[in-house]
Amino acid sequence: MLKIVFLFLMSGGVPVAIAMAGASLIYLLWQQTTPPFVVIHRMVSGIDSFPLLAVPFFILAGNLMNNAGITNRIYNFALALVGWLKGGLGHVNVLGSVIFAGMSGTAIADAAGLGTIEIKAMKDHGYETEFAVGVTAASATLGPIIPPSLPFVIYGMMANVSVGALFLAGILPGALMAVLMMLTVAYFAHRNGWGGDIKFEWPRVIKALIETAVVIGWPVALWVLIVKLGMPPQATVVAGLVVLFGLDKAFQFQAVLPIMTPVLLIGGMTTGLFTPTEGAIAACVWAMVLGFAWYRTLNWKMFVKVCLDTVETTSTVLFIVAAASIFGWMLTATGVTAAISEWVLGFTKNPWVFLLLANLLMLFVGCFLEPTAAITILVPILVPICQQLGIDLVHFGLVMVLNLMIGLLHPPMGMVLFVLARVAKLSVERTTIAILPWLIPLLGSLAIITYFPKLVLWLPKLMS
Repeated sequence: MLKIVFLFLMSGGVPVAIAMAGASLIYLLWQQTTPPFVVIHRMVSGIDSFPLLAVPFFILAGNLMNNAGITNRIYNFALALVGWLKGGLGHVNVLGSVIFAGMSGTAIADAAGLGTIEIKAMKDHGYETEFAVGVTAASATLGPIIPPSLPFVIYGMMANVSVGALFLAGILPGALMAVLMMLTVAYFAHRNGWGGDIKFEWPRVIKALIETAVVIGWPVALWVLIVKLGMPPQATVVAGLVVLFGLDKAFQFQAVLPIMTPVLLIGGMTTGLFTPTEGAIAACVWAMVLGFAWYRTLNWKMFVKVCLDTVETTSTVLFIVAAASIFGWMLTATGVTAAISEWVLGFTKNPWVFLLLANLLMLFVGCFLEPTAAITILVPILVPICQQLGIDLVHFGLVMVLNLMIGLLHPPMGMVLFVLARVAKLSVERTTIAILPWLIPLLGSLAIITYFPKLVLWLPKLMS
């Protein structure tokens, strides 16, 4: 009854959150054994969680960065570093998304923010609109894989897994995805005879390499001072930030300070300075310091608008989580999750076969449900099976999120697909066809991440 009502409401075009909450309420009224107010109680309980406090703050941090002119700085840095390669702006697109992923935490923000700049620039340089849309869509999936990540926060809360471990686990898979995408760009460039989009100039490249060295060297130096030499963490970080701002002032860097957002988050969590939830607040403070005090590109009028946008987005996300909480509870209470678990384990007890079946299921579900709703529905069903089969839940979290990100590129519910169709002024059909070749590096990344868990778990184990 519960599943039938849910599918009926979804097929009628009812929003997924209302369909989940409505199906649960109708089932309770039909059953007449549980008071209907349980729906409200379970929905409130579903969002009464300390880790979920990170959601609005990560959304706010991404919105602040997006509205403070940071996207242009990221684009210019990526252009200086790789724009001279063959198929230059395609590489810039991927590298820019890698950097922006460390601030936004969502694929849609990446596609709508940085994607707008990248598609226009690629069209102005003579690239086919379909190619620009395809590479932008593929690179947007990096947003929730490279920390910080809103889907990781939701999954960590639902599966009772460390959000910090999930953030660390996403770094190497994100790098792998970026490399495969850049190899795909190189293939198209070689096939079509594309050259670079800017001239190779040593001063520009050297400055970009200096920025890269600072981005890598600064956190390494702090790690050595704090972990190896035993320096006091707070005083060392403050001194390091003074040095970092001094270097930025002296060399007029494009994007060193924005790129430090994920570095500060991961560093703070691994050294125990703050929890992931407190890290989300630290990311907001960092964004405000850059926007108001350092770059002076934010004003109070823009800040109020950003806050209102954040409230709107947060309310949408948390309403989905609340609705999915009651729906997931009903699935468990009616024995659906136990029945599915028993059926799967009766079919196979091989972890690799289960992961293949789970991938197929999640790819299919991702085409129809928004990632937050899909995570909250799938976790109660699939996580107990993973525990019985000995599959690491951090590893499975990466697999689940990547599957659902790929689903964002497909009709009928792919939000990235519709955002890019609007940005590029293409039909949904043409946008879908443009994205198809880019499924090869994405599915290749998914296969590697699924069946080589050491790639995912190496950093969390190293830092534990």
